[in-house]
Amino acid sequence: MSSATSTTSLPSGLAVLTTFPDVLFIPEIIFGGLVWILVASSKVQLPMLQGWVMFVSVFCFVMSIALLCLYICGAHGGSSSWVTLDVICQETASLFYLSMAVLEAYSTYISFGPANAAMMTVYQENVAAVVFAFLATLMYVIHKVYSLLRWKSS
Repeated sequence: MSSATSTTSLPSGLAVLTTFPDVLFIPEIIFGGLVWILVASSKVQLPMLQGWVMFVSVFCFVMSIALLCLYICGAHGGSSSWVTLDVICQETASLFYLSMAVLEAYSTYISFGPANAAMMTVYQENVAAVVFAFLATLMYVIHKVYSLLRWKSS
């Protein structure tokens, strides 16, 4: 895989799936989809929190798929403004996912806690959602850092 600092523009076509950090779109989509599924199937005591968690997971899932498809189709045409757009999207997703993961973890802890054995299945689903939310956050942060390096070198 080529490094982010060796290329100053975004790849197009299937080269998107072979360059770093663009290959991180795949785990971002997978982990984001898992968060979306787990939160949608679990019981959350605070509806406002569940609304934010669902918004972030759906928004970032759709945004990542849309960017990946646009890059594969070559819609960016080698323009440097797309490098800036990539940085903005990754920064937004990183901040959204970090806030969502922390809120989901806190809500899981105060709503269920490990002492409530009757709700153990729901608790385990929420813990899994928290784990995948933090993994998605990590993927978006790594992607953001390397996108910033690519932006700086362009």
